[in-house]
Amino acid sequence: MGISGNLNPDQLEFFNSQGYLVLDSFSSADEIRSLRSRMDQLLEEFDFSSQASIFSTTNQQQTTDDYFFESAEKISFFFEEKAFGDDGSLKQPKQLSINKVGHALHELDPTFKSFSTSEKATGLLSSLGYKRPIVIQSMYIFKQPGIGGEVVPHQDNSFLYTYPPTCTGLWLALEDATVTNGCLWAIPGSHKAGLVRRFIRDETGVHFDKPSPSYDQKDFVSIEVKAGALVVIHGDLIHQSFENKSSTSRHAYSLHVVDTDGCKWVDDNWIRRKVEAEPLYAS
Repeated sequence: MGISGNLNPDQLEFFNSQGYLVLDSFSSADEIRSLRSRMDQLLEEFDFSSQASIFSTTNQQQTTDDYFFESAEKISFFFEEKAFGDDGSLKQPKQLSINKVGHALHELDPTFKSFSTSEKATGLLSSLGYKRPIVIQSMYIFKQPGIGGEVVPHQDNSFLYTYPPTCTGLWLALEDATVTNGCLWAIPGSHKAGLVRRFIRDETGVHFDKPSPSYDQKDFVSIEVKAGALVVIHGDLIHQSFENKSSTSRHAYSLHVVDTDGCKWVDDNWIRRKVEAEPLYAS
């Protein structure tokens, strides 16, 4: 079907030169309330007595398990590393202990699917040149007060690789994101240097094919945004977020999109779907 793009030339120029773009007021207060309320319901219904999986970007190779792999086509819940005491019990209620929920909210939950497949989302992707895009993963990220974990410098193409690379991240702030509660940070223009390393799944599990480079923190700029803003992230942009040591959370809903026109989803990605994803549109 035909989709009209919704980024103007100045926005496209900024995105192409800097590797990211902030779209203020992308979502309304009502839309934010709807997404947050639905997540509250999902958390209330979540029973973790039989499964407690931890998510960590600093130690994911050791904490990855079948629950993580199967989450590609499910709605799964991952705890913060610091959520549990020495006795294995939660230090605080589960609602304040979850790191993220993923990775198929956009497919399986009507509220999150509505946003993920909206005209404003597809129009944005069209203006970025996507021909037959799919949402390959979605995540509700909590960045809990006091224990919200660090996300180390990375590139999204490392984890969600097509040949040629086509990943773009759409990061919707559901609360104000500040330097105090763990906003995004990025190295402007770093996407121009290309992909540094890949996160590969093989018969031994998951691992990076190369060690991480060292980055100078002075090169990063903070991306502070108000609730409702959307941050568009190039797949090769180096970005990160720090621990949330504040008393306020930093909820966000994140989508990662890849194209399926003229490119190939690589078999050694961590995501191995049993059912092919439906494209958002085909132009």
